[in-house]
Amino acid sequence: MRFCAEAGRGRAAARPLQAALATRPSIDSYDDFSRVALALFRFIGAAYATGASDCWEAAYRFAEDAPGIADSPLLVARAAALVRILRGDRPCELCFMPPSCRRLSKDEAELMRLLAVARRKQPGELGSVVCQFVGSGKEDATTQAINALALACC
Repeated sequence: MRFCAEAGRGRAAARPLQAALATRPSIDSYDDFSRVALALFRFIGAAYATGASDCWEAAYRFAEDAPGIADSPLLVARAAALVRILRGDRPCELCFMPPSCRRLSKDEAELMRLLAVARRKQPGELGSVVCQFVGSGKEDATTQAINALALACC
């Protein structure tokens, strides 16, 4: 697990970086539940990257303070389960931006896409998106975890 340094590269990489970031949505394009889920992914990613328990505490605190969340510990657990599954199934580490960042990394944009598809409750579409994101091996576990997280919003 790592934090992306996309925004901190030198001038030589600035133009391609700006073009790549411009094609990704910002956090403002998502609804409240998706923004909460994204923040949880980022706090959980930071916890794995740093080993700091404060990141877990921040995730629980953030979920508790989010409006409309009935069972915040369960929501954090579901987000953590998904991140844990994805960490073990990918050839490279997931890339998370800092919690306060308005932009999304490529991995975060894909996670948000997975969540959006799961919330639309289109199983065939979700299966296809999951396979593109995780490849073969843990599609079932990933699908179950993303569906469980998506159900937390309803």
